[in-house]
Amino acid sequence: MQIKSFLLFFVFFITLSLCAQEKEITSKLYETYETYKEPSLDKRRVKYREIQPFIVEYRKNPKFTVKTVGKSIEGRDLNLISIGRGEVSVFLWSQMHGNEPTATLAIFDILNFLDSNDFQAKKKEILDNLTLHFLPMLNPDGAEVYQRRNRLGIDINRDALRLQSPEGRTLKRVRDSLEADFGFNLHDQSTYYNAERTEKPATISYLAPAYNYEKEINEVRSNAMKVIAFMNGIIQKYAPGQVGKYNDAFEPRAFGDNIQKWGTSAILIESGGYPNDIEKQEIRKLNYVSILSAIYTIAKGSYVDIALEDYEKIPENDRKLFDLKIENATYPLLGDDYILDIGINQLEVDKEGNTDFWYSSRILDLGDLSTYYGYETLNASGYTLKTGKVYPEVFGNLQQLKSLNTVEVLKNGYTYVRVKNISLEQLESPYPIHIVGENYVVPELNLEVGINPTFILEKDGKIVYTVVNGFLIELDKIEQSMHSYFDGKNAMIYR
Repeated sequence: MQIKSFLLFFVFFITLSLCAQEKEITSKLYETYETYKEPSLDKRRVKYREIQPFIVEYRKNPKFTVKTVGKSIEGRDLNLISIGRGEVSVFLWSQMHGNEPTATLAIFDILNFLDSNDFQAKKKEILDNLTLHFLPMLNPDGAEVYQRRNRLGIDINRDALRLQSPEGRTLKRVRDSLEADFGFNLHDQSTYYNAERTEKPATISYLAPAYNYEKEINEVRSNAMKVIAFMNGIIQKYAPGQVGKYNDAFEPRAFGDNIQKWGTSAILIESGGYPNDIEKQEIRKLNYVSILSAIYTIAKGSYVDIALEDYEKIPENDRKLFDLKIENATYPLLGDDYILDIGINQLEVDKEGNTDFWYSSRILDLGDLSTYYGYETLNASGYTLKTGKVYPEVFGNLQQLKSLNTVEVLKNGYTYVRVKNISLEQLESPYPIHIVGENYVVPELNLEVGINPTFILEKDGKIVYTVVNGFLIELDKIEQSMHSYFDGKNAMIYR
């Protein structure tokens, strides 16, 4: 009995020791990230042409093997970048959905890390035990126009059975040829997901997909769960409370579910939202740390000692976040006052070329929103909602607006300014105020779901806040933060 107890203690001690080593290494990965971040890929809307120079360089690099494994519908090459000599095969693919690019950026950061001369002992452990295969940007045609679906108009992630898309056939063929032990299915999710029953965004969400309707757990799925539990422990250090878990209802058409069924431990990673991280650069960094941490624990084999209960403890994803939530505002309607919460989302509209965007915000919900949260929340108790006014002067063109003191205009309750000559192509205002045509009639405030949220909030006869195109402006502080309202995205042009 004493020998058995000693052995159990010894195993427990070794496990703790390994976990401590791995956590120390992941801390260093986070701290040194900027050394390996690929600086030329600094925007979300990355295009196929932007990653091709890196593919060309990796073809020349003796550390890597690059193979063209397929083509998209429009004829863009799908490339597999491999490194390592180990028996365990790890397959990672990104951007199956063209408008979900965060992990594509992180993959090139990881490749920079693997190509560096740093962390030699740890990288040797990885590359001696694993062979890593990266297929970045599986849907380059969708990425070109920043849309979810491929050129055929289908969701590749629902094509695992019919295999009508060349991209889907490539994914299946590569997985089968590698007989991959682990598969990382890398996506972006809506920024409006939160960790269940909290105001925290689900910055990273995980899932070990089910392989049947019964949601059974075999060794293949169990291994995926354990690796996820390890990654969760790492990410909690950098984004505490900001990890969620997808519902594991079986989807028979989905690649993740089928890859699990085909014998590869499938790990879904979804990149969600993070405060003030519009281009998802912090989330990209978390992907980098999360994926490399997972690769390291797989190489060490230490994930096998992690309890499945740790996976189950991860809170479910919920979808109860707004960009802006206004609570308890007084809304006068037909002679009576009503108390309302307002949920507002700042929705992106792509500009021509799909490399940039502007905002066209909308009210998503009204009423009692006490079970919802906001990236930004204003308790508007005692504040009355009122219609913003139109500035009395009419300007000849946008250039003349440079003479306008926008701060004073907003403080006096004006949210619209008239301009005679407006370019037909321009839809976003260069100032934090709506620009309207000479004859445009501004409607009275009539709150309803779907309208653009523009109004003022008044308290004791003083205008304290203005909401323009769904962005909250605190007027007493506007001089200190005016730069954040002058990015050409936060107001609109109406004709």
